[in-house]
Amino acid sequence: MATRHERMQKLLRHYRDVTGIKEVDMHELAKFAAEKGWPLPTPAQPIDLLAQEFSRAAREETRHDSVTKRPYRVNHAFTVLRDGQQMTLWIDIEEAQRKPMEMSVTNRREQVVSDLVMVSYDVEHWNRINPNDEPIVIQTDMTDDVAWRMNAPTDDEQQRAG
Repeated sequence: MATRHERMQKLLRHYRDVTGIKEVDMHELAKFAAEKGWPLPTPAQPIDLLAQEFSRAAREETRHDSVTKRPYRVNHAFTVLRDGQQMTLWIDIEEAQRKPMEMSVTNRREQVVSDLVMVSYDVEHWNRINPNDEPIVIQTDMTDDVAWRMNAPTDDEQQRAG
C-alpha cells in the first residue's frame, strides 16, 4: 500500500497532467486536492504550534563574537532519547557542554551533506536526460565558498567603502 506521501506525489503528477501546469504553486495544488476530496489535516494543537514558533525564534537568534565580531547562532538543537521517545532539546551556545554541542553541529553538517548528495543526483539525472544542453556542473567541495563567505565584507563595511 502506498504511503500518504506517495499518494500525494501521485496526485501532484495527476494535477500537472490535468492542468498542464509545469511550475506548481503548492497552495493551488492543495485547493485542487481538497476539491477532489483529499482530507484536510487536523489542525495542530495550540501548544504544538507555540512550540514550533519558539523553535523558529530560537533558531533565528544570533549574537556577535566580541573578538571576531562575526555572528553566531545562540541556540542549538540536539536530539535525545527519553522514556523511549526521541525529543529535541535546545541549548544556549554559551552554556553548552561539548557533547550536545557536537551533536548539534554534526546533525547540521549531515543535513548539508544530504542536500549536496541529492543535488548531485539531481544534476546527474538532468545532465543525462538533456545530452544536447551544456551540462550543469555543481561543485560539492564547499571549502572555498565557506572561506569566501566568512571573509566577505559586511553590509556596514560595504556602505562605508561606497
